[in-house]
Amino acid sequence: MCAPYRKKYIEALEKVQKKATEILPALKRLPYSERLKACQIPTLHYRRIRGDMIETYKISGKYQGCVAPGLIKEEIYVTRGNDLRLQKLRVKYDLRKFCFSSRVVNKWNSLPNWVVSANTTNTFKARLDTFWHNQDIVYDFRAQLLGIGSRSEVLCEKF
Repeated sequence: MCAPYRKKYIEALEKVQKKATEILPALKRLPYSERLKACQIPTLHYRRIRGDMIETYKISGKYQGCVAPGLIKEEIYVTRGNDLRLQKLRVKYDLRKFCFSSRVVNKWNSLPNWVVSANTTNTFKARLDTFWHNQDIVYDFRAQLLGIGSRSEVLCEKF
């Protein structure tokens, strides 16, 4: 699955939705993020990330050993994270770094167990939306998804 990773491509795609929300006369003078909130439309960037998580849920539920080419379940039992953690593979080139199996691992592993242990896809979607409801990325495409990655990276950003 292709997803743009350069800012200029993300901005070009968001520009289409930006123009579409300017059609509404009552919202024309509002900033883009406020128009999205008023219409209750998440950004395209957020929808791509959410779609990646839904696809990862579907894939991880069907296969037990090897999830899919490039997505391998971790056999390490740790107390943090969820029970369906994926193994992060090292990649050398950007071509592989931004493909589906590499870009979803950190986001998937950061989800709590109560989200990934859903019985159905619709339950997973509802729990994911509940977990991410206060993220800035929902209505601001320049924001980043918070709470993913290692804990040391978060601590270093605070200081």
